[in-house]
Amino acid sequence: MNQYGLLILPSVNRVYAESSVDLTRAELELFNQSVLRGKISGTGTAVIGGARYVTFEAEGLDERDAAFLGNLSSVYALFEFVGDLLRPVELRRLDRFDDDLITIQKYAGKTNEQFTKLLLNATLLASAWAPEMLERRFRVLDPLCGRGTTLNHALMYGFDAAGIDIDQKDFEAYQAFILTWLKRKRIKHRVLESGPIRRERRVVGRRLRVELAPSKEDYKAGETQALDVVNADTTRSGEFFRPGTVDLVVADAPYGVQHGSRTAAQGLARDPLALLAAATPVWARLLRPGGALGISWNTYVARREDAAKVLADAGLQVLDSDPHLALRHRVDQAIVRDVLVATKPD
Repeated sequence: MNQYGLLILPSVNRVYAESSVDLTRAELELFNQSVLRGKISGTGTAVIGGARYVTFEAEGLDERDAAFLGNLSSVYALFEFVGDLLRPVELRRLDRFDDDLITIQKYAGKTNEQFTKLLLNATLLASAWAPEMLERRFRVLDPLCGRGTTLNHALMYGFDAAGIDIDQKDFEAYQAFILTWLKRKRIKHRVLESGPIRRERRVVGRRLRVELAPSKEDYKAGETQALDVVNADTTRSGEFFRPGTVDLVVADAPYGVQHGSRTAAQGLARDPLALLAAATPVWARLLRPGGALGISWNTYVARREDAAKVLADAGLQVLDSDPHLALRHRVDQAIVRDVLVATKPD
């Protein structure tokens, strides 16, 4: 049995950095359950040379295992212990674009980038296609996409990204950012649609659809990704996206602190349960059988059991294994964030 040390990625968010070790251990166990075939055991923590590590034992990690581990949200480097020395293990990440796609946007209320990646990973690992993580082009929907943090992570992984948000300013800010970024980075792309959506002579929303690829060779070969963002109420998602076409629904719900939750019927409210109750059945219909939904929210404004009941009432199966329950963590004095992951039965 070989011993390994996973060096934690530094976080600019001090509070998140304090939670990152426990969150990494939980995320590592989700990878272990879903794609590493139970190879990992004996997880722990250690401080080596003043740096924090998550340690674990594993028998014969191969190149594919290391490729999976390279996509942990907080991994900086992986080492194998060889006596008193550390031997680097090469990690192959899915990342297809420069990391400024993720890091360049700065605005009040932006979710920590490492957590967004963790939420995406936890949802993907619950799906029926988790073992295909390194090859499959998943279709990811963020039904509360804001300024596109989750969309950008999906694009970084080489996935198709779809989003919807009711806030026109957020939609316009994301549209300006992504189109400017694509041009500045000289990413081969084509804008398929940009502007108002009209039905029966009435504007019902706004839409941006882009086709892109990380290289000209990929674009010419048809190996393109799709970005599809709509400015409309999330409870109307079914009007813009076809049922059974989404692999993963990933959402960081408004926390009721800086941003409230909005529904067409009630408008702005602090309670995200009203939003979940109205929108989850719509989101569930968009999921393919075998797909998964992951959502995070502030437990101070909604209890876990109440949120879980909303998901179950929509026909989803909520996962409550130990690592799933260990994803709860403090963000600041007003926010204790929790995560629910649920699957759509085949």
